[in-house]
Formats: sequence, C-alpha cells, structure tokens
Amino acid sequence: MRSDRSENVRTFARLLLVLAIASTIGCAQKDWIDRTLVTVDVTGTWQGTHQGTGMVVEFELKQEGSTVKGFMRMIAGSTQNVAGVRDGPIVGTVAGDVFRFEQPTGRAEGELRVVSEDEMDGRASIQFGVSRLILRRVRPPLSQEGSPPPR
Repeated sequence: MRSDRSENVRTFARLLLVLAIASTIGCAQKDWIDRTLVTVDVTGTWQGTHQGTGMVVEFELKQEGSTVKGFMRMIAGSTQNVAGVRDGPIVGTVAGDVFRFEQPTGRAEGELRVVSEDEMDGRASIQFGVSRLILRRVRPPLSQEGSPPPR
C-alpha cells in the first residue's frame, strides 16, 4: 500500500512539473533577439503614393542602428483635401524588417514592412484615416551612390 501511495505522489509531482513547464513556455514573450534584431537599412530617399489622400510623399531617411530620423515631404497630389498636412521631420525605428515612423506633431504615423531592398509596403495615417502606403527607394544612401552596381 505504501508503494502505491509513493508512486501516486511521484506521478502527481511529475504532472505538476510538466504543467509548470508548459505554462512557462506558453507565457513566454517574443524573444528579445527578434525585438532588437535589425535586418534592413532604410537609409536613402523613398517615394510613393498614400492611397487614402492621393498624395505623393517623399521620405529622406538616415538610419543608425535601429533608430531612424528623417524628413517627410508632400511633393504632389490633392493636398487641399487634407488640411493640416505639412512637410516635417519624422522619427522612427526598425525592428527586423519593419519600419515604424511618426511625425512628432502627430500628423503622420505608419508601419511599413521592407519587402525588398528598395520597396516598403504597409499602412500609414497622414492626418486622417489609415491607408496603404507603398514606398520605393529612388536614391540609395550616399555611401552606396559611388559604388559599382551589384552583379
């Protein structure tokens, strides 16, 4: 009888250990490496059309590590439909292949995924509503302009 009871206690202890491990794994946050890893460089000049406003926007970006600073400029489109949209500085971050940005004034913000070396696609809010924004790099970083084209 004692051996049956000891075996039941051991089985119960093993079950508790398995449950503790399973709950720890289930509650684990995204790995810190995934959150801090920078796999792309968005430095350069990017242009594209904001689908919601019809405006052509240009970003001039400089990335240092995961931090991005730059300038957003409206270069064409129906700006009369979007009162308050103005050229201005933007700040952002890169984590993995995702570029997040905002204007300190709060007039623009967005999240774009770098889908190739020279294209970003995502959603952005420029003053009103969130719409698709596709940007293409039109000028590479200065350090790459004088280098020969890749083979």
